[in-house]
Amino acid sequence: MTQSQSILRVLRIILKRLFQFSLAVLILGFLIPQNLNMPVKGATAADYHPQSFWFYPWGKSVTHKGVDIFAKQGTAIHSSTIGLVVSAGEIGRGGKYVLVLGPKWRFHYYAHLHEIQTKRFQLVSKSSQIGTVGATGNAVGKPPHLHYTIATLIPYPWRIDQSPQGWRKMFFLNPISYLET
Repeated sequence: MTQSQSILRVLRIILKRLFQFSLAVLILGFLIPQNLNMPVKGATAADYHPQSFWFYPWGKSVTHKGVDIFAKQGTAIHSSTIGLVVSAGEIGRGGKYVLVLGPKWRFHYYAHLHEIQTKRFQLVSKSSQIGTVGATGNAVGKPPHLHYTIATLIPYPWRIDQSPQGWRKMFFLNPISYLET
C-alpha cells in the first residue's frame, strides 16, 4: 500500500467516525425531553393573548411569530428549557435579547429584555435567570413584556398553510401550545 493510499484510508475512517458522531449528536438532540416552563416569573395565561401567535397584520414583520407575555418591568425571566445560550445582545426590533438552543434542535428567542443576565455559550436550566422583562427595541413606549418565540432548525413542511407568510410556519412553533400543557 502506498503512502497516498494509507492517507486516503485514514481520511475515510476519520470521515466515517465524524459522520457517526454527528448523527449520534443529532439523534441525541431529539431524545432530550423539552418540558417547557413559563419563562416570566409569576405569569399565567391571563398575561398573554391566547391567539397572538401568527397574528396578522403585525408591523414590519407582517405576522407575529411568538407570544408577548406582559409583566412589570424588571420581572425575572428564566429559561423555559435547558440549553445553550448561542447569542445575547441587542438588535433593532428585538432590543435586548437572548437566544437559547434547546432540546429538539429548537431556538428559544427572548426579546425586549430590560436587562440581560446571561452570556454567550453559557449552559442554562429552567431555574437560570437569563434577564428581566422590559420594553426595548420596537417595544419602546409600549407596556413591558417578553416576546417569546420558538423556532426549529429542522423544518416541518406539513405546517405550511395559506396564511400570510404561511410557508414560515414550518420553522416557527406556537409557544402558547407548549406553555399551556
